[in-house]
Amino acid sequence: MLPIAKSGTGGAGVLEALFTATSAVCVTGLAVVDTAAYWTPFGQGTILVLIQIGGFGIMSFASLLGVLMARRLGLKSRIQAATETKSTGFGDVRSVLFGILRITISVELVVAAVLALRFGVGYGYSAGHAIWLGLFHSVSAFNNAGFALFSDSLMSFVGDPWICLPIAVAIIIGGLGFPVLFELGRHYRKPLHWSMNTKLVLSGTGTLLVLGTLFISALEWNNPKTLGALSTADKLLAGFFQSVMTRTAGFNSLDLGQMDPATWLGMDILMFIGGGPAGTAGGLKITTFAVLFFILATEIQGGTAVNVFGKRLSRSVHRQAITIVLLAVALVIGSTMALMLMTDIGFDRLFFETISAFATVGLSTGITASLPPAGQLLLVFLMFIGRLGPVTLASALALRSRPLLYEFPKERPLIG
Repeated sequence: MLPIAKSGTGGAGVLEALFTATSAVCVTGLAVVDTAAYWTPFGQGTILVLIQIGGFGIMSFASLLGVLMARRLGLKSRIQAATETKSTGFGDVRSVLFGILRITISVELVVAAVLALRFGVGYGYSAGHAIWLGLFHSVSAFNNAGFALFSDSLMSFVGDPWICLPIAVAIIIGGLGFPVLFELGRHYRKPLHWSMNTKLVLSGTGTLLVLGTLFISALEWNNPKTLGALSTADKLLAGFFQSVMTRTAGFNSLDLGQMDPATWLGMDILMFIGGGPAGTAGGLKITTFAVLFFILATEIQGGTAVNVFGKRLSRSVHRQAITIVLLAVALVIGSTMALMLMTDIGFDRLFFETISAFATVGLSTGITASLPPAGQLLLVFLMFIGRLGPVTLASALALRSRPLLYEFPKERPLIG
């Protein structure tokens, strides 16, 4: 709210500052003002610091919860957990934090260097400005934040692979989650030794990226306001880039407001799923939906146990996944209904906005600034809950232990 943070005279209003700060700390990317024009370099630097703190804090928080959960278990369970996850079950807290910091700085510096060279050599920016643009977008990308220093996000670079691909790579790496990155660093040549979590995240990420690219490209291929005016190579690049953005990063190289509503619905699903656990991505996580998929497949096949990659899932994992998804669905639907009562905007745009906030994505069809103050405060609440809620709830459910000395008799209601 300081005057030095805002362009022009005076400081930012409470709501604008609160919304922007929440969006930055929760690494979302939704904005009620133009980041490039509204904020001064000091304000933009503040946003960058908040993104970095928020991203590192969430990564550390989620990873340390994994350590704490392993230590709350009995010795036998801890040994099984360490064997199963091959991650941080018995590692000390300091090594976890320094490992996260090392990966974060390494990826951000490499991507920042590539972007700075491209901005300087390819677009004629001065050395200092090019370095600032490269650093800001690198940090924003790796932390899956989606804040950009251009008024049209990255639409001006829709056909530039030297801008789009480094940003996409940073988003994918950050969205895999640090348990996966740690394990790949130790056993990248031994895929048979990878844990179930790593296999689910890698296979799920690859599948969703391919399906998302094909889906967005197919539906928007002939849309003159999005992909229709581009060359074939640029169409494929833009389709892939927009698919990566649904991994919960809010950059856009296409005008989302001009997309077909069917495309919005498909992106809603991808955003809701999100990325890998204990990383910078939001959403309900790939592993949660993978568990539901295998439960569904087992029921259809008439199986008695849910088996994934040669291992059997605990029934407590079934219940946790179902609980998290149902609570999230209820929150998103309830919030969408509340926004519908506040505004005259159509359901498809409000639903997109709600999921984008809850999944900390940051993509928007262009209605964020036009929402009433109560609607913007609701999005602030969704961003905060969406960032902390799933990981906290999952940890609480995993740690909750209430042994029963008796069971009720079984009975089956009619289903379907």
